[in-house]
Amino acid sequence: MLLQLPVNLTQTHAMAFLRGLPAGLNAVNGAWAGTWVVDAQATQVIDSATLAVLMDLKRQALLAGASFSVQGASAHLHELARVYGVAEWLLGVK
Repeated sequence: MLLQLPVNLTQTHAMAFLRGLPAGLNAVNGAWAGTWVVDAQATQVIDSATLAVLMDLKRQALLAGASFSVQGASAHLHELARVYGVAEWLLGVK
């Protein structure tokens, strides 16, 4: 499954983005098992809420028995994840 992040994903936009995801996305019955790829290439305006969204998506993927990856993450997103101590777990980088 490919999830496209919006251009702006800040505290102002995070809840609306999460509410707009497919119903039952976090179903544990295997309906969403497989690979979840989050495309962050178009995302330009971020804050700590962006990390919260990504962490929630990863948690949901793991609960569904799926693998999770983020592609196209900006240097700013990598740096923010590093500052918050989640870069390796969330983005697979040290």
